[in-house]
Amino acid sequence: MTISPDEAGAMLGEIDNVVSRVKQSRIYRRAGDIFIMWGLLQFVRRTFFYLLPHVAAVSWFAVDLVGIALTVLMLRGHFRERTQVPVRLLATFALFYGFGWIWTGLIGDFGSRQLATFWPTLFQFGYALAGLWFGFAFLVIGLGATALTLAAYLWIDHQFWLALSIVNGGSLILAGLWMRRA
Repeated sequence: MTISPDEAGAMLGEIDNVVSRVKQSRIYRRAGDIFIMWGLLQFVRRTFFYLLPHVAAVSWFAVDLVGIALTVLMLRGHFRERTQVPVRLLATFALFYGFGWIWTGLIGDFGSRQLATFWPTLFQFGYALAGLWFGFAFLVIGLGATALTLAAYLWIDHQFWLALSIVNGGSLILAGLWMRRA
């Protein structure tokens, strides 16, 4: 049995399509695990701040450092393939935090509610940007979580901190579970 060049080209195109879908599925699965981890950290962080607001500033950085370290550990298998990725990942975190610190510490005059809203939306913006390269799910997660965070900021007063705990942590956990299905 022989196949024509057109049939061979179509078969190779199907193989390329499957390879592309498998790569995206691996990205989504790994990102889903990381989203769930960050969602749990955000839920714990915001609930902790709600219950013990006097230690919020000190533990804020500790939670972020734990999250960054866990992210690097969760991606360590991927790093063996490309030695530049860890540097880029750490540089990405540094750029986002640097941008945030410039706005929150130097330029803006943010109150506690504004700070609590700014930081998650900054990283949700990053998810939306990632969606332009890694798939529609990242875009939906970034925009959806931003909308929920802004809704909490605009319409919830008395239980704002608890609402942010649920919105920020919950949206990341749900997004992670959704991405793991992909």
